[in-house]
Amino acid sequence: MNLLDQIVWLLVLAIPIACISWTVTHEEIFIEVREFSIRKKKYAKSLFIRKLFYPVSCEYCFSHYVTILVLFITHYTLLFSDWRGYIISGFALVWIANIYMSLFGLLRVDIRKQRLETDEEEFEFNQKKQ
Repeated sequence: MNLLDQIVWLLVLAIPIACISWTVTHEEIFIEVREFSIRKKKYAKSLFIRKLFYPVSCEYCFSHYVTILVLFITHYTLLFSDWRGYIISGFALVWIANIYMSLFGLLRVDIRKQRLETDEEEFEFNQKKQ
């Protein structure tokens, strides 16, 4: 695979990694799993158990595990076709996926801010109307 194809694959494969990582660590569908993991992370007596449950509450940490799964499924390598390519592609995928998640987080904050401003304007408009 030539370098351009590898970069395209890098940018594309980081999308599902970011999507899965964000969904598990932020969205309501996994809130019970996340709350259980947070309790275990904080109150488990064993260091191993605390560390085992930590990634479910951290998108950066969780993206490493998702990346390992994606690399196992796709056999994607970057720059080298041996074990070095897996290591480089793994860290590159995590990095790009976390850039995507950061941009998505900023976008969500901006959207939430706009909604609040719109709601406030509607409330003020309705108050003046009465």
